[in-house]
Amino acid sequence: MAREKKSSGGIRWRFWFGAAGMCLLAGSTAFAAVKVRRHILTDSSYALSRDVKESFAIQGMVNTPRAKVMRIFAGDFGRSVFSIPLDERRRRLLAIDWVEEASVARIWPNRILVRLLERKPVAFVFFRSGVLLIDRYGVLLDPPPRAQFAFPILSGVREEETEDQRAVHVRAMLRVQEELGGLAKDISEIDAADPGDIRMVARAGNRAVELMVGDANFAARYQNFVAHFAEIEKHSPGVKSFDLRMDDSILAKEPAPAPGAKKK
Repeated sequence: MAREKKSSGGIRWRFWFGAAGMCLLAGSTAFAAVKVRRHILTDSSYALSRDVKESFAIQGMVNTPRAKVMRIFAGDFGRSVFSIPLDERRRRLLAIDWVEEASVARIWPNRILVRLLERKPVAFVFFRSGVLLIDRYGVLLDPPPRAQFAFPILSGVREEETEDQRAVHVRAMLRVQEELGGLAKDISEIDAADPGDIRMVARAGNRAVELMVGDANFAARYQNFVAHFAEIEKHSPGVKSFDLRMDDSILAKEPAPAPGAKKK
């Protein structure tokens, strides 16, 4: 009996000794973690430097204004890279019109790497406020200075529309271009105000003509027009608008007479 009590007392003693050791270890670990954290947040060797070019790098930036990116990180220079809220910085990067996707990473010990995936414009759009670019998702983009793009004009888009509404017009335009293939190079403007009744402006001979191509068979209708244009030019030299919405048929749209003009 005495032997059992002694054994039980020994177990309890070892348990409390072990528990005390674990508490001491946990306390020491927590203290060390606090000390390490304080070190990397305050020591200058972890600070993002404005003077060292390699300390802040941006990959994938072509049309995104550098000033907009730098403005987001302006308050981070001189501070530890480990104090920078990466998710918040990424959220602000995504608010830049040209940025479709972004990531921000810390690189030991004092570098920040920003990776950007830029939006790809597909057309110009004209508004009263000016000329903008638009991507396939209906996002409007400010044209970068000195950049040159060979895109058609997309008509029928309104500035007050939502991105989803604008994207409907863009998809209609892209469908036309995809079906036309190499022939699309001669198309300078596509009017997709009504995706079910597409109109486009093409170069024919030495002048621009408006073609009503409807909602299907764009390539066949356009090829038929091109094949017969020389003959059309002879019979209707002043006509600038043609209705191609009926397959294998070309209807010249005579311009309306000016008000007060006498009929012949």
